[in-house]
Amino acid sequence: MSKNNVILLYGGNSTEHEISIRSARNIAKATNTSLFNMIPIGIAKNGTWYLKTLEELNNEEIVLRNDNPITLVPGYDEQKIINIKTQESIGKIDIAFPIVHGTNGEDGTLQGLLKTMQIPFVGPGVIGSALCIDKDVAKRLMNEAHIPNAAFLSYQKSERNQITFEKAVNSLGLPMYIKPPNLGSSVGISKVNSKREFDNAIDHAFLFDQKIIIEKNIKGREIECAVLGNTNPKASLVGEVVTINENHDFYSYEAKYIDANGSKTVIPADLSEDLQNQIQTIALKTYKTLCCQGMARVDVFVTPDNKIIVNEVNTLPGFTDISMYPKLWEASGIDYNELISKLLILALEQSDNENENLTQMNL
Repeated sequence: MSKNNVILLYGGNSTEHEISIRSARNIAKATNTSLFNMIPIGIAKNGTWYLKTLEELNNEEIVLRNDNPITLVPGYDEQKIINIKTQESIGKIDIAFPIVHGTNGEDGTLQGLLKTMQIPFVGPGVIGSALCIDKDVAKRLMNEAHIPNAAFLSYQKSERNQITFEKAVNSLGLPMYIKPPNLGSSVGISKVNSKREFDNAIDHAFLFDQKIIIEKNIKGREIECAVLGNTNPKASLVGEVVTINENHDFYSYEAKYIDANGSKTVIPADLSEDLQNQIQTIALKTYKTLCCQGMARVDVFVTPDNKIIVNEVNTLPGFTDISMYPKLWEASGIDYNELISKLLILALEQSDNENENLTQMNL
C-alpha cells in the first residue's frame, strides 16, 4: 500500500506564528508513518514558503530562511510545488494539513489557495473558515439560527468617532470585552471596567483588525467541546478551562501560552450528564450552521443558572502539548495518533465528495 504524501503547512505572518510551529511539531510526531509521508513546509513571517526538514521543524522557533524556497504551480498533477532554485518538483501531493493559525491561515484564504491547487486539506473549507474567524459575522448567523451567544456591538475602523463608552455601557453593561473579531488565541482582547480602559482597549484592538466587536461579559464557566467529521460529525466529551493564577481574570493569551500556571483544563468537565449532552447538541448545531467540516472546537459559557452561551468556534484549534482539542478526543477514546489519521482521511473523503459533485455537473 503506497503512502499518501502530506504537506504540513505551518508558521505564517500572523501573531500566532510560534504557536503554529508548536502545533506542527506535535502533528508530525503523531503521524502514522506507515500510511502518510509528512513533508513540512514553513511559511516565514514575510510570507515566503520554504521546504523544510523534520529537523528544521523541531529546532526552529520561527520559520527561518533556507536554500529551498518554493513556488506553487496550479493545474499540474505531480508538479504543484516547485523548488525555486532547483526547478524540481517536490513530488505528488495527496493532502495538506494546514496548521497556520489566525490571519491568512484559518480565515479561508489558505483554504481557497489549496482548493485552487486541487489539494485536499484538513479542516473546514473556504466558507466555514471565513465565517468562523469573523466573530461578528458568525454571531449574526448564530442569531439567525437561534443559537444563544453574547450580546455585542460591531464597528469598522472608519466608525471610530461613533464609538462611545456611554453607548456601550447602556447596551452591554460592565465589565465588557473588546476584541478584534478576526484573530484567535485571545490576541488583542481586553476586559474593560472603566472609560479609560475602554478607550485604550478600542485603540489596542484596532491595531490588529479593521473591525472590532464589543461584547457583553458573560458570568460563567468556560467549557469547550471538540467536533470531528464532515456530513455526520460527532462531538467529544466536554472540558473546562480554569484560570488558576490571580493575575488572570480571563483566559487571555498570557494565561494560555506564557504563564505555565495561568490555567488548567479539566476533562471531563464537572457537569451533569444532561448539561453535557445539551452542550454537545449545541456544539453540533453551531458546527453545521457555520458550515464546518473536518474539525472545529466549539467554546461555550455555562452560566450559574445552567444556560449555555456559545462564545466562538475555532476551525484550526491548536495541537500543542496543552491544547484542548486533542485532549478532548483522547478522553473520548481517540488518541493523538488516531486523531491525526482520522483528520487526514476526512480530508480525502471531503475532496472525493466534492469531486463527485463536479463530475455530475459536467455530465
